[in-house]
Amino acid sequence: MPTVLNSGDTAWMLVASGLVMLMTPGLALFYGGMVRKKNVLSTIMQSFVALAIVSLLWVFYGYSLSFGPDVHGIIGNLDWAFLKGVGTAPNVDYAPTIPHLVFMLFQMKFAVITPALITGAFAERFKFKTYLLFLILWSTFVYFPLAHWVWGIDGWIRNLGALDFAGGLVVHISAGVAALVAAIMVGKRKTHHEPIKPHNVTMTFLGTALLWFGWFGFNAGSALAANELTASAFTATHLGSAAAALSWMFAEWIHKGKPTLLGTASGAVAGLVAITPASGFVTPMASVVIGLVAGVVCYFAVNLKSIFGYDDALDVVGVHAVGGIVGAVLTGFFASKLVNAAGNDGLFYGNASLVGTQLLSVLIVVVFSFVATYIILKLLDVTIGLRASEDKEMHGLDVSEHGEIGYE
Repeated sequence: MPTVLNSGDTAWMLVASGLVMLMTPGLALFYGGMVRKKNVLSTIMQSFVALAIVSLLWVFYGYSLSFGPDVHGIIGNLDWAFLKGVGTAPNVDYAPTIPHLVFMLFQMKFAVITPALITGAFAERFKFKTYLLFLILWSTFVYFPLAHWVWGIDGWIRNLGALDFAGGLVVHISAGVAALVAAIMVGKRKTHHEPIKPHNVTMTFLGTALLWFGWFGFNAGSALAANELTASAFTATHLGSAAAALSWMFAEWIHKGKPTLLGTASGAVAGLVAITPASGFVTPMASVVIGLVAGVVCYFAVNLKSIFGYDDALDVVGVHAVGGIVGAVLTGFFASKLVNAAGNDGLFYGNASLVGTQLLSVLIVVVFSFVATYIILKLLDVTIGLRASEDKEMHGLDVSEHGEIGYE
């Protein structure tokens, strides 16, 4: 394939990179509004600092491990460490019409937001210094290998034929499963037995709006050009989120008697999560079905924590792990080569084997993320500890960890 720079593709991918970057501050506000006001800044800080730390990890060695020349299907080598050889010329293997630097920047933003997603599970009780080390370790030993397995040239999950257009496996399932491990290992908040209401649903709504807006870069940008596939993924992203927002809202209305803004916003995010792996492979009406299913399934999934007794403070498991699984599996049903010739046909287009491939890929990611996250958190727990002291937790992490308050 020839490498010829296209100004339209380059312009779109720069915009898409900015949109995905905006998702991390959006996530900070989404999570920040759901905690108590004494923890709003510490919650926002966990997302914001990921933007700084993971960006540098990415250019030092993360990009090379994720997308660099393959080593036995497991990892990229370090040929591109410190961006050696990553310049303004296109890379034929990944994005032949945009500068290699732009592709690197676009993928950087995915690496940034993924560990930030996990923070919702241990909100209001995690040591900040431990979190910084967790960011480095989890990105290095979970995200970077997974990105190579699923998206890297000759990555072994990619070679299985698994479809993940924009991160259902790499981002949402990996982070959601890690969140489950973290919630269990860190333990419940001291006041978990009391109702803990979001302190600012308006802030959470603003975060949702920024996430929805940024997600167009996340999914449509994964076409890596400004073309027909970009338009298709953009459409699927919006319709999947809209459908899930409504199905969650009506499920909550029927189940609890009232539709809430917090629930509808959570449904929109669940729809965005579920359509992510499918967005570049399915028709607009299939995206509506995926969104409708995801909204209802994720609504009931967030209640699993009360059944099994883990304190997933901000419902990362129910929205991201379950939503990612729903989307990845349904991709096996609805994918069509008519949408994306580089993909595959799913069950409804005569190829039942894709469902099995998608299920296998989900299982691999679940097991890998669970085991690797457990090892990382166990190592941190026995060395510097995971959890803030009870006194710090009761006073709030804003003051005890950062010496500042969000509100007078």
